[in-house]
Parts: sequence; C-alpha cells; structure tokens
Amino acid sequence: MTRTRFAPSPTGYLHVGGIRTALFAFLVARQAGGQFVLRLEDTDQKREVAGSKEHLIASLKALGIKYDEGPDIGGPYTPYVQSERLGSYHQWAKALIEAGRAYADPYSPEEVQAFREQAEKSKKPFLYRNHRPENLPEWDGTQPLRFYSDPKQYTWHDEVMGDMVARPENIDDFVLIKRDGYPTYDFAHIVDDAEMHVTHVIRGQEFISSMPKYLNLYEALGFNVQGFTNTANPSMPAPPRSEGNSKVEDLAVPTFAHLPHILNAQGNKKLGKRDGAKDVLDYLRDGYLPEAMMSFIATLGWNDGTTQEVFTCDELIQKFSLDRVGKAGARFDEKRLLWVNGHFIRELTLEELYARVEFFWPESAKKADESFKKQVLALAQERLKTLRDLPALTSYFFEEPKVDPTLITENKQLKKLASEEINDLLSVTCRKFDSLSRWNPESVQSALNELIEETGQKPGILFSLIRIYTTWAPFSPQLNDTLALLGKEKVIERLS
Repeated sequence: MTRTRFAPSPTGYLHVGGIRTALFAFLVARQAGGQFVLRLEDTDQKREVAGSKEHLIASLKALGIKYDEGPDIGGPYTPYVQSERLGSYHQWAKALIEAGRAYADPYSPEEVQAFREQAEKSKKPFLYRNHRPENLPEWDGTQPLRFYSDPKQYTWHDEVMGDMVARPENIDDFVLIKRDGYPTYDFAHIVDDAEMHVTHVIRGQEFISSMPKYLNLYEALGFNVQGFTNTANPSMPAPPRSEGNSKVEDLAVPTFAHLPHILNAQGNKKLGKRDGAKDVLDYLRDGYLPEAMMSFIATLGWNDGTTQEVFTCDELIQKFSLDRVGKAGARFDEKRLLWVNGHFIRELTLEELYARVEFFWPESAKKADESFKKQVLALAQERLKTLRDLPALTSYFFEEPKVDPTLITENKQLKKLASEEINDLLSVTCRKFDSLSRWNPESVQSALNELIEETGQKPGILFSLIRIYTTWAPFSPQLNDTLALLGKEKVIERLS
C-alpha cells in the first residue's frame, strides 16, 4: 500500500512551499488508494514556536488536506510527534552501536572548531571521519552520538529530478542523537518513516545533498536498498519493532521525490517572507478560497499536459503525477492566484457564496435583510477577486457613501467637465429617472440609453458620472443593475 507523509517542524507558520509538499504527498496517496500521514518533527526544541503544532494542523484542515493518521486523530503507529518517540530512536541507535556503526563523540565544540580551522589552512574540506577516534568510546547518553559512515558512491532515481549520482566524499560521520537526548532530523525521519511504513518521501530539493548520507545510514540499518548501490547488511542486528510491523529486513528504502523551490515573483530567488511567503491561513483570512489555493499551489511546477489551468480536488487526484512535476523552480505569481480565486468564486452558487462571506460584509450590512443581501451579492459575484473585496463593492448599498472628489478630478474624461456641465447632466438624469413608472434593470437601462441620445454625451462620460455620484466607488457592478437595486428614491437623492 502507498503511504506518504507530511512531516513539518513546528517552528512557525505554514507557507505555500510547505503546503505544496503536503498537497503533493496527499495527492499521491489518494490517487493510489493509499494513506496520508501527518507527523510533527519537533526534535529541535530550541527552534520550536509556541502554538505552531496547533497552527499546522489547523492550516491543513482549513485547506481541506485530510490526513488519515496524525497527532490529533491517532493511528496504528502512534505517537506521531517525534518528542514522544524518543525511546524508539534510542533502540535503533543501540542496534547501530552494537554493529559498530555509531560511536560517542569524544570531542568538545572547541576541539571540533580547531579541526575545521586546520582543514581550512590546508585548503581541504572538513570531514569529521578524518578525526574519528581509533578506540570508539562508549556512549552514555551525555555526549552526541555519531554515525560511523562507510563512504561509497551511490546512484538512485528521484521521481522528479531523475537519475542521481553522489560520490563517496559527500558522506561523513554525522550526529544521530544530540547531547540533549533528542535525535537529529537526519536520523529521526528515517526511523519514523520505517516504523510508519512510509513508501514515498516527498520533500524540498534542499535535501538532495543529504541523500548520500541517508542511503549510507539506510544500508547500515539493514534496509533492503535494491535499486540503489548495495543490498541489506546481513550482520546488522534488527532494531526492536512495534508489534505487528514487518521485520526490518523486509523494509525497502522509500521512493523519493524532491521538489524544486517556489521562486519569488521575479523568478530570481527562492520565495521568502519578504516576497509573499506568508501564512496560508492569512490567505484564507484575506478572502481566498481553500479550493482556489489548492488549485493554484498544485500548478506551481506541475501541469497535466493540457491547457487546463484550474482544477478541483477530484480532478487533481485523478490527474496528478510526479513525473509531470518540472525540475526548475516555479514562480509565485500572486496576480494569477487572484485570477484563480476569482474563477472559483464565480463557480459557486449564490447560496454557497453567501455562506462563505458571512464574516466579510461591511459593518453596515450586518442588520440588513437577508434577501436584499443576497441580491447585492449576486451583483458583486462577477467582480469579486477575493471575499475581502466585498465591502468595497457593496458598502454603498447599505450606507451613504463617503464623497471622494478625486474620482472626478483624477478621471481623464470627467475632469474636463465644468461644474455647471456636471450639474446639468445630473439634473437631466434626475428628471428622466423621476419620470419612470417602473424601476427595474430593464427600464433603467432604457432610460440610460435615452439619456445618451438626449445629452449627446458618450456613455463613458455620462455613465461614469452617474455611477460615481450614486456609489462614490472606483468601480461597481453593471450600472443598470446597481441603480435598480439601490432604488429610485435613493438614486435620485444621491444625484440631486
């Protein structure tokens, strides 16, 4: 069975890069009828941010990325938080020690720094294994525990990046367990993936450089590494396993897929916080729909080979494949995100949209009649790019708008009109509207057409003037529909 995971560290909010990783892992699992696991990797206690665990869970749920196992729902391989799994890491570490593949680090930080400086003076790369003690000291849990590496060349296939090669010099003796008793990521994620039977590891390309040492560790742990360089090490004692799990020798190295970076709008560097890598929940608070975010993020570096630009979740599950993910970085284009969001807003029924905008109405609309609000929303729907646009598009239906003379003075056409001309046009319009026996979009449109004939003005001038004086907004829905919904009395009052 296909089993994927998303394993973020609780060191802050979840941004689009993390969400893309989670989404792709989710899609791979769902497409195969497998399982998607959430695991929280909190072994770096110093960097943990209070509330991040809850925030990460809330972010996934808000976007509709449903996991089958996780810290808050449990599962067959609980616990799903690394700080609660320390005993397991120490058991696996003990097996490595017994096999002569791990040792207590005897050096102080000052001594290690001296080794680094010595290597720099010799113009050679610093390798910890070059300072490995002849007689390996026993580990008592107070010193760092280091991996006893066995450098060799590895080749492997990455589902995104293709065939990869790493030379032996890239492998060194790295730390497995820190002084505080917590494992490093390098060690913990391999143990967790094994015990949770993860079959596919999907993560960012920054981990590619570490793949050789991971493969070296897999081999030392006795994993079946067929398809890589070497087969399982028969002399390696199998670490204790959870009841019901397969034997370690039956476990193969997972399939790997390393995703390229998401780039900033200019496409010249990795997307950072200054470039828009903000909290995904902020996007939802700003009026972006979860389904729009999912569709947009899915297409950051992936396409289905057609011209289709937006996808529902069901379509993504059906069409997604790792072999269609590009090797190059994908540019984060917020204008395109706005377009995608607008598309999904327009696809909603009026009832669906009304339920979504509950907290986005202007304050003045809160006590308004529900039927009237739905009529207003129906007019605004076509122009909404985000739900947060709703007040700017609708507030003048519920309250007297604030006069903004710049809408006249900064308009290329209207600023040419003298105040007397404006007053005359408004007076003519009021008389025409006042003469209407029926007030609906059709009759209003007929009156507008007649006003063009009677005044000799261009529609762009007259209609803009009427729209501004009745809404004092930079834009509005179709003019005749807007005026009809505002009502005859209110329109004439604002034009007078």
